Parts: sequence; structure tokens; C-alpha cells
Amino acid sequence: MKPSTNRMLTRIKSIYVFIKENGTVTTQELVDEFGITPRTIQRDLNVLAYNDLIKSPHRGTWTTTKKRVKMSS
Repeated sequence: MKPSTNRMLTRIKSIYVFIKENGTVTTQELVDEFGITPRTIQRDLNVLAYNDLIKSPHRGTWTTTKKRVKMSS
């Protein structure tokens, strides 16, 4: 796997864990927490939403779904 792909997957996993631990978060909170651009956060959120791991109950807020996830290191 390319180093850039590995970094992206690690970042997406970290974003998922952050949302799961904090309940509902805003896109801006994720930008502030991870120090990356809103566009990058949005791309990562799209990957998580596409895989039914998160949902947006209100515009700009995110929460995890009930889908079970097996976390590996």
C-alpha cells in the first residue's frame, strides 16, 4: 500500500474514533481537531458515510451509525 493511502486510512480511522467517542460533532470541530482543510475532512466524511459508518442528522453535524465495526491496529 502506498504511504499516502496508509496515511489517509489512518486519518479516516482516527476521525471515526473521534466521532464515536464524542457522540455528535461538527465539521468545524473535526477541522480544528485534526488540523486539516475542510475539503479534506469532507472527503474523509464522505468515505465514512458511503460505508454507512456515520450519518449527518443535521447539516454540518456528524454521528456514528449502529453499524458494527471491527477495529484493528
